[in-house]
Amino acid sequence: MLKSARKKEQDPEGRMPLAEHLRELRNRLAKAVLAIIVVAIVAAFFYKDIIEFFTNPILSSVGCESSFTELADKGGEETCARIVLNGLITPFTLALKISLMAGVVLASPIWLYQLWAFIAPGLHKSEKKYAYAFVSAGFPLFMGGAFFAYKTLPTMARVLLEFSPTGVDNQLPLDELIDLVTRMVVVFGLSFELPLLLVMLNLTGVITGKRMLGWWRGMIMGITVFAAVATPSTDPLTMMALAGPIWVLYFAATGFSLLNDRRKARIEAAGPDDDEASDLDLTPEDVGEIEPVSANRALPEQASGDGAKRDRVNGFDDVT
Repeated sequence: MLKSARKKEQDPEGRMPLAEHLRELRNRLAKAVLAIIVVAIVAAFFYKDIIEFFTNPILSSVGCESSFTELADKGGEETCARIVLNGLITPFTLALKISLMAGVVLASPIWLYQLWAFIAPGLHKSEKKYAYAFVSAGFPLFMGGAFFAYKTLPTMARVLLEFSPTGVDNQLPLDELIDLVTRMVVVFGLSFELPLLLVMLNLTGVITGKRMLGWWRGMIMGITVFAAVATPSTDPLTMMALAGPIWVLYFAATGFSLLNDRRKARIEAAGPDDDEASDLDLTPEDVGEIEPVSANRALPEQASGDGAKRDRVNGFDDVT
């Protein structure tokens, strides 16, 4: 049932009827969903370990080692929090959410391959090369942003809890904490993809490195504002942890684009190779003043007006 429709296709360019495309899409989606479900079922047996992986850094930073009564006796000198669950079915729904999230993330090589296998036959060789470069560079950049988010979460939690009034207990709902961690990881990971996007636009000729270099003041200000909005804490350390690496990556992308533009200029100045055709100049030019030319009649009968009128048959000059 899930057999690929392209195995029956003999067209070297991968062309097939619309029905075959829809069948191929259905098969690819079914394989991707099946992989996510299988991995999610396996991850369900380890969902507690996954939760501890994300919450242990925060607990080590702001976790309460003593009871709230003992903390109150200390006069509120120490600010800490406990992770709690509210509701009877919350543990089950949280386990289901964690399992599905783990299934989507851990099964990403499978469903990304299915996506690539569906669109790759329609791409040219140069487009495949750019796609390979984008994926090979985009995944490490995303993981780098996720790592920065994971490392800044304890500092962010400590700073946010400093705003707690004296004598107030801090309890962190686990489901909300997981949502916050997920949002931070996604925001940090996607923000690290900005330099890669600029490089791809430069390689395709949309923007130049010189223009990117002229944007540096606005980009620094925009990245700083974005980091301040994206990070929930108000401390400058967390904001700089996000903004600083993006600044470095932006200037690295600008330097790469400048070198690429210089390489393109050298290639254009050298002209085409011996086995390449020159570019044709198709720019229209002015032909100047038009000189009128009188046309002589081609047939002897057409030279005489009376004969032409007399010899016409059904409006034509002769019977042919």
